[in-house]
Amino acid sequence: MLLALVLLLQLSAADVAPTGTLRASFIAGNPVQGRVDAQTGATSGPSPDLARELARRLGVQVVIMPLPDAAAVLDSVISGTVDIGFLAVEAQRATQVDFSDPYLLMGSTYAVRADSAMGRSTDVDRVGVTIGAVTGQSQEIWVREHVKLARISALPAVPPSADLVAMLLDGRIDAFTANRTRMEDLARAFPAIRVLPDNFAVLGQAIAVSKGNRARLAGVNGFVAEALASGVVAASIARANLVGVEAAPSTR
Repeated sequence: MLLALVLLLQLSAADVAPTGTLRASFIAGNPVQGRVDAQTGATSGPSPDLARELARRLGVQVVIMPLPDAAAVLDSVISGTVDIGFLAVEAQRATQVDFSDPYLLMGSTYAVRADSAMGRSTDVDRVGVTIGAVTGQSQEIWVREHVKLARISALPAVPPSADLVAMLLDGRIDAFTANRTRMEDLARAFPAIRVLPDNFAVLGQAIAVSKGNRARLAGVNGFVAEALASGVVAASIARANLVGVEAAPSTR
């Protein structure tokens, strides 16, 4: 099985990285995907790790492009600026790009004031509650589709941590939604807020390729299956010390 996957990748190198360099994009501000060192620009975390490992197995160079948000990553794949992009799987996005099998599962939850009466995610969807969510993030898409009673306050980008905490403390929003990793990082830095203990959704992170590129998708799916089976994904998660994520079960 392993030999077959390696051969598939070797045969697919021209399809996966036709320029001879694997070009990959991820969301720079999303710790579930990766991090960018502010001083050196070095990238780390699951997305950069997997891009480098895929390039190694293909025998090509790699260029990793940290981008500001999901829309930018989506555009980079659609435009052909990159060969692969790392994104949470979402139905509307899947009309514009093709997704590999998930390599990672990401919990989504809410941060609230430490003295909030809300104890679980179901407590958030109530009349009089305002949820802050960043436009275009997978959590914002989810709450717009599922929340019935609470009001959603759309934010153009993730605010600086201190500003976000201020919005919660002064009542401009009652809850803020993002992936659990980001929320747990915030709560550790600011004891005035806490994270609800349950996930309202668990979303898959996957590799996006241009729509209809079957050869590229097949090569990427072969890589994802082997990276899961061999522990490459789990090891990357452990190195990044991520909370609220786990390697996806292999479907192959």
